Amino acid sequence: MRAIAADLAELDRMVTGCRACPRLVAWREEVATVKRAAFADQEYWGRPVPGFGPADAALAIVGLAPAAHGANRTGRMFTGDRSGDVLYAALHAVGLANQPTSVSASDGLRLHGTRITAPVRCAPPANKPTPLERDTCRHWLSQELALLRPTLRAIVVLGAFGWQALLPVLTPTWQVPTPRPRFTHAALVTLPAPEGPPLHLFGSYHVSQQNTFTGRLTPAMLEAVLLEAKEAAGL
Repeated sequence: MRAIAADLAELDRMVTGCRACPRLVAWREEVATVKRAAFADQEYWGRPVPGFGPADAALAIVGLAPAAHGANRTGRMFTGDRSGDVLYAALHAVGLANQPTSVSASDGLRLHGTRITAPVRCAPPANKPTPLERDTCRHWLSQELALLRPTLRAIVVLGAFGWQALLPVLTPTWQVPTPRPRFTHAALVTLPAPEGPPLHLFGSYHVSQQNTFTGRLTPAMLEAVLLEAKEAAGL
């Protein structure tokens, strides 16, 4: 039986000790030992990465998984890589972060009413978790959203993987329609709840270099989604 966390601080501690997926454990620890030449003098985090942001967040941002030399190095979601550069610059531009950069877990970054998380907490080889790894990790995200439930009003999902991984987590707290809504950039689905306020679910292309370097996702496109989500969350 999986342990249930009493609060987000306890959940974050539990996440960082997880060793449930042998392939991911081996990869994240190998990367932390071999390192990238540019970071050879740094000590890598090399563990599962917890969510980042306040425990009373009204908005959540759901990505994919930690980057091998980003969050797997720094220990904070979307920190220390190009994807994070794009995301935090946009969050700052729309008033959801106190600074536009995120380089280390001790750089003073604070999020306003926003928490960043992912369906998979360990860096996967080639940025591709297996379906089994996704499903094994699901209970962490499920507990996190349950703990955020009193204040959570909107979620922005970055990419189709996160969208597909998130929908099963949202049931039965919110009513996900059948057939399930499809991922598109700028998608908006409002999910009613049996009890309490609805959840506003937004889609955005992922902030990967594959999307941002090619112009498939521009800063203006990302900021537009974040502004809509901010308004829906009441921030």
